[in-house]
Amino acid sequence: MATNYATVTWDQLHRDARLLSETLMSRGPFRGIVAVSRGGLIPAAIIARELDCRLIESISVVTYQNEEERGEPRIIKDPVAAGDGDGFLVIDDLVDSGVTAQAVRKRLPKAVFACLYAKPSGKPLTDLFVVEVPQDTWVLFPWDTAPLFVPPLARKPAPTA
Repeated sequence: MATNYATVTWDQLHRDARLLSETLMSRGPFRGIVAVSRGGLIPAAIIARELDCRLIESISVVTYQNEEERGEPRIIKDPVAAGDGDGFLVIDDLVDSGVTAQAVRKRLPKAVFACLYAKPSGKPLTDLFVVEVPQDTWVLFPWDTAPLFVPPLARKPAPTA
C-alpha cells in the first residue's frame, strides 16, 4: 500500500487536463476519444471539449476484486466504435502499475494513450502524461474525497492541563 498521499483538487485536475490538451493538439485531429472508466471519464470530457471532439467512447476494465486485492484485468465494457484504436485517443486519469493500460493497449493497439498522472511502473505504457508521481504515492482525486466543515480555531476547546 502507498505510504504517501497526494490530493488533486478540481482546479488542478482541470489545469492538468488543459495542459495535456495543448500537447495533444499537435497529435490530432482525433476521430474520437476513449475514456478509461471510471477515472478517465472526467479528464476525457475536459479534453474532448478542448479538442472539439464529439465522438466519445468508453472502455471499462476491472482489475480489483475489492479495493485492495488485484486480479486479472477484465474488459467489462468494450469501446466498439473505436475499432483497433486507429485515429482515437485514450484518456485515463492515472497510469499506476500499468495493468489496466496493458489491457487497453492490447484492445486498442493503434490508439494514442494519454493520462494526467503517471507512476514509474506505468509510465512506459503511456504516450503522454502531465505529471510524474512517485510509485509509493496514492493519488486522491476530487471524486475520492469530500469537503468537510472545519470549525474556526476560536471555537476549538482550550487544552486542559
